[in-house]
Amino acid sequence: MAPDTLASARTLLVGTSEWVDNAATAFDERTTLLRADTADAALTLIDERSPDCLVTAYDLPDSTGVDLLRDVRDVASALPVVVGAADGNESAASDAIAAGVDDYVVIDETAAQPSDALLDRTRAVLEATPDSDRHERRARQFEAVFADARTATWVLDPDGSPVRANQTAREIGDDAASAQTGGPFWTLPWLSGDERTRADVQRLVERGIDGAFAHAVVTLAAIDGPSRVFDLSVRPVEDGGGGVDSIVVEAVDITDRVELERDLRRSEALHRVTLNNMTDTVLMTDEDGEYTYVCPNVHFIFGYTAAEIREQKPIEELLGEDLFDREELARRGVCKNIECTATDKAGREHTLLVNVREVSIQDGTLLYSCRDITKRKRREDALAALHGTARQFLYAETHQEIAQRVVDDAPAVLGVDAVAVYLFDDAANELRPAAYSPAATELHGPLPTVAVDDETLPGHSFVADDTLFFDDVHHADRLANRATEFRGTSYIPLGDHGVFVAASPEVGAFDDVTRELADLFAATTEAALDRVAREAQLRERDRQLQRQNEQLSALNRINDTIREIGRTIVRAETREEIDRAVCERLTDGDRFSFAWIGSVDPANERLEPRAWAGDEQGYLDCQPFAVGASDTEPSGQAAATDTVTLETNVAAGLRDEPWRTEALRRDFTSVLSVPLVYNDLSHGVLSVYADSKDAFDETARAVLAELGETIASALSALERKNALLTPSVTRVEFTVDDPTFLLSRLADQAGCTVSYQGGIRQTEAGSALFLTVEGAPVDAVVDHAAEMASVDEVQAVSADENGGVVRLVVARFLAQELADHGALLREVTASRAGTELRVDVPERITVREITELIGQTVSNVELRSRQTVEQPTRHDVRSTVLDEMTERQLEVVQTAYYSGFFESPRETNGKELAAMLDISPPAFYQHVRAAQQKLFTAVFEAHGLLESGRFNS
Repeated sequence: MAPDTLASARTLLVGTSEWVDNAATAFDERTTLLRADTADAALTLIDERSPDCLVTAYDLPDSTGVDLLRDVRDVASALPVVVGAADGNESAASDAIAAGVDDYVVIDETAAQPSDALLDRTRAVLEATPDSDRHERRARQFEAVFADARTATWVLDPDGSPVRANQTAREIGDDAASAQTGGPFWTLPWLSGDERTRADVQRLVERGIDGAFAHAVVTLAAIDGPSRVFDLSVRPVEDGGGGVDSIVVEAVDITDRVELERDLRRSEALHRVTLNNMTDTVLMTDEDGEYTYVCPNVHFIFGYTAAEIREQKPIEELLGEDLFDREELARRGVCKNIECTATDKAGREHTLLVNVREVSIQDGTLLYSCRDITKRKRREDALAALHGTARQFLYAETHQEIAQRVVDDAPAVLGVDAVAVYLFDDAANELRPAAYSPAATELHGPLPTVAVDDETLPGHSFVADDTLFFDDVHHADRLANRATEFRGTSYIPLGDHGVFVAASPEVGAFDDVTRELADLFAATTEAALDRVAREAQLRERDRQLQRQNEQLSALNRINDTIREIGRTIVRAETREEIDRAVCERLTDGDRFSFAWIGSVDPANERLEPRAWAGDEQGYLDCQPFAVGASDTEPSGQAAATDTVTLETNVAAGLRDEPWRTEALRRDFTSVLSVPLVYNDLSHGVLSVYADSKDAFDETARAVLAELGETIASALSALERKNALLTPSVTRVEFTVDDPTFLLSRLADQAGCTVSYQGGIRQTEAGSALFLTVEGAPVDAVVDHAAEMASVDEVQAVSADENGGVVRLVVARFLAQELADHGALLREVTASRAGTELRVDVPERITVREITELIGQTVSNVELRSRQTVEQPTRHDVRSTVLDEMTERQLEVVQTAYYSGFFESPRETNGKELAAMLDISPPAFYQHVRAAQQKLFTAVFEAHGLLESGRFNS
């Protein structure tokens, strides 16, 4: 049976008529059918696909079948063309025949199978076409396909060996390998890299050899470059007898498509993961609100599964009616940031932020993206409430006000009703509940004061500065009250001020947002407490500065008074003048009400006033001022103890001591008594009275105490001055039985007599004095003195067989103590038999005072005798010379004198004395000559003028 020509042909059917559509079904079953609606589309297919026959309707949308015929003859003159028409127009048939149509067929649409006639007429046209023409067309078609740059094509012989390859195939491998190599196709070098791929290709080719079509996707290794993925097909070509004439292998590079598909799969996987895990929910509906797409993560917000959402009523039931304006959506294409509320499956209400967008995805036209902003909305509301609390904090002035504000506002911020604030009491070292809400006591009971230790939760939070959150506080080890109904609880330290407590009867009441808000609320509270504390410190500092300014002003007034008193003391010539000036200056103005100075009367142990000033009002006459250490008026206490005595409030103990009543009657509320003591010698007591309590602060006490020392020093200096001017003194002799006395120790240890006859001088090293030694070698005295701790320096000035002169330097000597009080130590003689002192005492100083003073330095002092003697005036030669000499000149000539420098012959020369005094010989002689000049001047000039005209001529 001869093969059907129509079955092996490719037929192009052109047109949109109804009969063309019906014919397409019949042609598709019997031939390889190509379709085109218009003439332009038909010409394109003729160029690209080279059909074997063209069947066209006469009436075409953009032309006619005859016009198409004429165009086809220009590009494919041998292509058989059949024109069909349903109306049988003879003019159309004539035009078609004139244009060279191969057949013109009138379609009888009333026939049972109207397409059968068209099939038969088309088959006849094909059979009438010469084979050479068909072969030529098919050859051209094959060459066109073979030259396709998108497809690598190989032609194999029936054994599967390559005989031909197009350019694309040669680009996959080298030219030689792509053609005949003497071996099967699957042995080509570029197929040898992967045994599995090579085996797959071999199976495909073997199926083609067997006459079957085979297809697979394989990965081939290119010669120069990475591996590529190909869609490989093997198609057998039959000969006229039904056998395999050749095999065509086609490979289309689909690497890019495979990678794109892989990327798409990855993108889809990422999309699925993203949709499943993101918190936003995406919904898509049609215009009626019916769901066309539900995001897999819909349960994140609504608690429903995607299937449960689809089963619900339209989306209005989920998000509410009138969610957006349809006109605005139509105008803008999107409605953004629509805030609404929705209830989830568990009945909880959520605040959502919804965007609605017009889309065209499958059946969906509206896309909803929903974001849960419940926490954000809650945080915003809480922050707004907290902002209001912070504003109120600005007006709070105490920690208690802040604590109460916290308790009032915290429930609105945190959503928990049980709130308390513990404030730290540093005096008691404990945390006390300063403010708390009614719910706190209802759930917990009375809130106790908490010790600041690690035993309780508030105490631990405060001490360790540790913020504590509990889902259930009953699981906490430090919970003191196990009966509490607190569950979800927080303890947050407020810096150094206390602890903030918030609680709920619900377990897990503090989620992330609540914890964040609690921390922020506590931080705001701490800042407010810091501000109040800082302002309190500033106010206290201002008060302190004010007090200091007041004290400074008072001190300045006191200093002015002290300076005036000092100037008066310097100019004063008598003790009475000093006493009067001190009292008057202290009571000038309104600083002090009354001041007086008294001295102790040894006969009755009472203070006798000697000067006063101010508003005395008979106070000094109303009572005796007994000297006593206690239970006496402050003046008597100061005289008895030689210490400053202060009474800040006279009214205290009013009934215990009578003097207080007398003082208050005169409005004396504060009293300060200052002893006037200089070098252990008392000159009386200064008492000052004020009309206010605590009138004498620390500074005033210090200044007045120093004033007392200044007054005592001035009185002592005045006594020394008067002693020099007094024409007669009382010479007193004492015996001393004190083995620790310096001269007594030297005399006892050296077994000699040691005497001091005046001449002590103060140097930088200490007090220098000359001692005369009799009855023992001077060296023995020097050796013993050098071992004494009280002696800083010792030096032999002169020596003979049985004595000499020794110079000592000590820190302090009895002569200086007496001189400070106006007395003169004339002579000291010490031997193993005892020690005798001879002292000149001025008239204004009692022998008793001097005896007590000596008794404070040495022990076992006994008065032996006293007599009045006349002393030279300050204008005698000795006084004049001593006044004129410097300390260094006096030291030099005194050393020279005692060393025998002025003897004839000299016992010591100038060089030796210079070495002894640690000066150069020229300096020694210069000091000696200066001293001699002053001595002779006094003898021949000053003294001569005082004589009765001896040198007047």
